[in-house]
Parts: sequence; C-alpha cells; structure tokens
Amino acid sequence: MKNELSAEQIAFYRENGYLAIENFLAPDELARWSRVTDEAVSLRLSGGKEGSISHTLNNQADPDAFYANVFTQCLKLIEVHPEMRELICDARLGKLAATLAGVDGMRIWHDQALYKPPFGNPTGWHLDNPYWSFFNRDSLSLWVALDDATLGNGCMWYIPGSHKTATFQNSGIGQNIGDLFKIYPQWREIDPVAVPVPAGSAVFHNGLLAHGAGANMTNRPRRAMTCGYMPDGSVFNGVNKNILPDDVFEALKPGDVFNDDALTPLIWHKSWEQK
Repeated sequence: MKNELSAEQIAFYRENGYLAIENFLAPDELARWSRVTDEAVSLRLSGGKEGSISHTLNNQADPDAFYANVFTQCLKLIEVHPEMRELICDARLGKLAATLAGVDGMRIWHDQALYKPPFGNPTGWHLDNPYWSFFNRDSLSLWVALDDATLGNGCMWYIPGSHKTATFQNSGIGQNIGDLFKIYPQWREIDPVAVPVPAGSAVFHNGLLAHGAGANMTNRPRRAMTCGYMPDGSVFNGVNKNILPDDVFEALKPGDVFNDDALTPLIWHKSWEQK
C-alpha cells in the first residue's frame, strides 16, 4: 500500500478537494480486496452472516428501480466479514485520511461497496457529508477501484474546489443528474474533471466535494470499495438517521459526540505515535 503522502499531494487535495493515487494497492493486496469485497457483498445481499443481518443495508429491494441500477450498494460490510474489518480498519488508511484532512484523529463513519452494474445508470452529482449524521467540513471518502475505472464504465468526476463553497444542502442521486446545480448554480462555471484510474488505485475526496460518475456503457461491472471517514470529535447533527440503529438515533441529542468505538471505530490518532 502506498501510505506516504508528499507535501504536493496534500496541497493538491486541500486545493481541489480530491487526490487520486494510482496503483495504491500492490497486486496481491488488490486480489485480496477484490475477493473479500465480493464475498462480503454476497453476504450482505443474502441477508448477512448466517442470515442475521437485515437487507436494509443494501439498495436492492427493488432491482428494477433507477437507483438500484446506478450501483449495487452494500453498507457496513465490516459487520459481516472479519477480513473486511481488517482491511477497512487499517490504521494506515486512517492516518492517510487524517493527514489529508489536517485533523488529529479519524473514525470510520461507514464502509460501502459500490458496484456499477453492466449498462448501469449514471451517478448524479451529489455531496457525501450531508447524507451523514454529522456535519464536518473535514470529512472525506476513500474510493478504491477494484476494476479499471474508465470513461466508458463510469469513473469518478469532480468539480474541483467545490468543497470550499459547499453548504450542507444536497440533492439526491436521481434521474436528473444535474439537480445539484440548481442548489449551487455557480458551480456550472467550473470545468468538471474526470478521474479514470487503473484497478488498485485509490481516490480520496472531501465530503463536501461535488462528484458523480457516468453510466457504465460496458457489459462488465465496475466495482469499487469505499469508506466514509469522520474526524474524531464530530457530533450528532440531530438531522440524519443514515446508518444509525434505531435505538442509537432515538437516544442521541444534537451535539452529542460520536465516540463509541463499536459504532464509529477510531482507526488512527496522532497520540498513538507519541507513545
């Protein structure tokens, strides 16, 4: 794993809101990430480990719906596959995310696999952090390509610098892929940037950076494993349930700090390197 960042990479991320690292994973690591993700997705779609996990953490209740054909989305795979927990909770990933964001510690909000199916629909422009149960301008997402991500099969696209002027208003991922620009019309003047990457590459992007993906015009899936990161010390926004269990959501009050390692694992803190 390429887990060292240059000053130039950090500066690029903070200015543009994203950073692509080609060949982030070595070939053997890519093979493991691919195998484990496929296994965990199968478990989630089948109802979870030994059938104990609800189908609510995937988007395939109606396989013919538009959103179900944007991608197959399976969340919190660390709950159903021990090896996925090892991969996603790697402290090296937490340090990379914290270093890019410029924060002292990083927690996992949630992991999710995003498999754009053959001939899959485009992913409308959107922001990540407004979906989550905390608001933090330093949140970010990791997107690991398990297959080559190309212009033809739905690679990522970004509006560079949009994270600087974004609020926490958002649009859904619907059939009108440009709905986000009704909220942020000024971003129409910024040229979007496509980020095709080979399998094994990683792209980090800020949780308030506008991004989307094209349709998959090929007859093969475009698979990615992703993770949303929450800076340590983030608090409940009192707005979004998102992936919170019902009992947790009902017990939380706005301003409560997310510090339960069972719910939002702390995977790196700078104090760990000072011991």
